[in-house]
Amino acid sequence: MSKIKRGVSLYSYQEEFYTGKMTLEDCIREAAAAGAKGIEFLPEQMIPTFPNITDEFVQQWHGWMEKYQVEPIAYDAFLDNKLFANRMLTTSENVAMMKRDLTIASRLGCKILRTLVSTPLEVIKESLTYAEEVGVKIALEVHAPFTFGTPWFEERLDYIKESGTKWFGIMPDFGIFTKRIGSIFQDSYIRKGGTPEIIQWVSDNYEKGIDRDATFEQVSNMSEATETDKAFAEFCRHFVYTDPKILVENMPYIVHIHGKFYDITPELQETSIPYKDVIEVLKEAGYNGYICSEYEGNRHIQDYMEVDSITQVKRHQAVLESVIG
Repeated sequence: MSKIKRGVSLYSYQEEFYTGKMTLEDCIREAAAAGAKGIEFLPEQMIPTFPNITDEFVQQWHGWMEKYQVEPIAYDAFLDNKLFANRMLTTSENVAMMKRDLTIASRLGCKILRTLVSTPLEVIKESLTYAEEVGVKIALEVHAPFTFGTPWFEERLDYIKESGTKWFGIMPDFGIFTKRIGSIFQDSYIRKGGTPEIIQWVSDNYEKGIDRDATFEQVSNMSEATETDKAFAEFCRHFVYTDPKILVENMPYIVHIHGKFYDITPELQETSIPYKDVIEVLKEAGYNGYICSEYEGNRHIQDYMEVDSITQVKRHQAVLESVIG
């Protein structure tokens, strides 16, 4: 039996949280009700007083973990390099911010801190000693359109290998395995004024592996293409399909995974990402960490229907359960 564990990023419930339909506790309760055992949290999004986290909130947070029988897994950090309009943050300012987030993550019981591609490598290097002190690993998210093999990623992976650090790893996001442009995206752009035939042609090109930039150029030069058609072709340039087998050779450095998904049908099929293929590779490679559901389909349907993140997360957890075994 696979040792892969299931969690939920509370980012999945952003629509209902933003509109006030769900509180933070509601989000945790629904994640647990969906069958998840791990919680990924975005304090910057969900704590109004951030970065000032009171002892009372920390106590309440751990109380919720106990109440709903879940555990805190990952803290999603955003390093604000452009905090000021007239300059970028200095390295020392960035390191101070990283240490601040590591401290909060530790107080909340999270063992993983997600950082982004925009985080300078030097900032990570200078934060690792403190990461070890507080017992929180820094995980670099491998997120489309960047993926394995791209220069920014290889530079950081080389450092992980050469330094031998155990406090800096990688966090693949399932978005890098987008095999096709699902109907949720196509329908969205058609509603905005896209030409169905052109939208389908762009989608077919993507699935066939035809160069995305070339497709964009062709659409840009079509006399009959609307601005929405061109926008869709541009949108598709930011997706990427990576062979899941790349995970095998990088398994020693993977500390956490984002189970990105856009749309789970009632038949429990993700319309863009081949979940079974990716998870089978993870199982064979012996991954035993968490995959956290991360729903991002809301922004593509909210113009014409009510978002139901709760149902989508429940379906996604069911998909994970059936494939993980």
